[in-house]
Amino acid sequence: MAFGWIDEQAESRRRAGLVRTLRPRPADSPLLDLASNDYLGLAHHPEVAEGAARAARTWGGGATGSRLVTGTTELHGELERELADFCGFEAALVFSSGYAANLAAVTALGPHGSLIVSDAGNHASLIDGCRLARGTTQVVAHAEPDAVRKALQTHDGPAIAVSDTVFSVDGDAAPLAGLAEACREYGAGLVVDDAHGLGVLGDGGRGAPYAAGLAGADDVVVTVTLSKSLGSQGGAVLGPARVIDHLVNAARTFIFDTGLAPAATGAALAALRLLRREPEQAARARAVAGELHARLTAAGHQAVRPDAAVVSVRAPSPEEAVRWAADCRAAGLAVGCFRPPSVPDGISRLRLTARADLTDGQIARAVRIIGETRP
Repeated sequence: MAFGWIDEQAESRRRAGLVRTLRPRPADSPLLDLASNDYLGLAHHPEVAEGAARAARTWGGGATGSRLVTGTTELHGELERELADFCGFEAALVFSSGYAANLAAVTALGPHGSLIVSDAGNHASLIDGCRLARGTTQVVAHAEPDAVRKALQTHDGPAIAVSDTVFSVDGDAAPLAGLAEACREYGAGLVVDDAHGLGVLGDGGRGAPYAAGLAGADDVVVTVTLSKSLGSQGGAVLGPARVIDHLVNAARTFIFDTGLAPAATGAALAALRLLRREPEQAARARAVAGELHARLTAAGHQAVRPDAAVVSVRAPSPEEAVRWAADCRAAGLAVGCFRPPSVPDGISRLRLTARADLTDGQIARAVRIIGETRP
């Protein structure tokens, strides 16, 4: 029978407690949200919503084609220039998603004959980029510059090291300065995904590479998403102009994908301008994360100290993690639930995301609910 193997896999997932389901949310959810990646609380900000609406009224509902045909509007150019300037890079290129941006950067910069050194804790989009690239990939120990250095020693030719700047599972930060130093010893490039750093780390939220003194370096390429701190959708690659020009000509997820919708482009641009005007939002998101961690550990939970805005709370098992998250939801709190195969170490977690707009009362309520529903 066609696709008969799917039933076997579905049963295996059910037995392992790994079944995933879609849960449509209403426009006005009563839940306290610590599950989304809306770190600055901008997704519903009036200026961001108006930026989306104004762009849709001006440019229409869709981009109408790939970026190289009809899918580039003047708005895309504005966003690219302002993103590059804000983050301290020479140029930027906007994609339809952060996933597409990561696939583009890794595949276009990891051609046949090259070595790609990938952190064991990298996001799925970076991993898929490595799988699709024609270069050889070597996976190394998590957040270990010396492991990158040893891998680069074995290769004579073009090479890049690939890493998240802030890892999405535990929220720990990569040692960017150490990684850059290791790459420079061997003439390798550094490609980092700052999805969880933009808007949270660096001066006024300019990102983890900016904070590490790597912004604008000619051997550093950064990918970002517009769907987290900027409350919109889409992604971008930032770096030297010659690298961005190369992506325009070689990155398949840029050449063959429809451009980012005008509404998302306008929303991201409005959010970026708001962040420029209110740089304190980044520090507030970090402060909320620190407060969440302090209260959770004081209450006896095993929580990982956050380097940005992600707070991870260990759960006893995949099944108990799912039940814990469901019980939190029933009590009025939305939290993330990470379990295999989404976690590289096999440890299940509740994943909380701090938002700059959370009040002290909401923080206390979240910690109370997590404690009352603990397995």
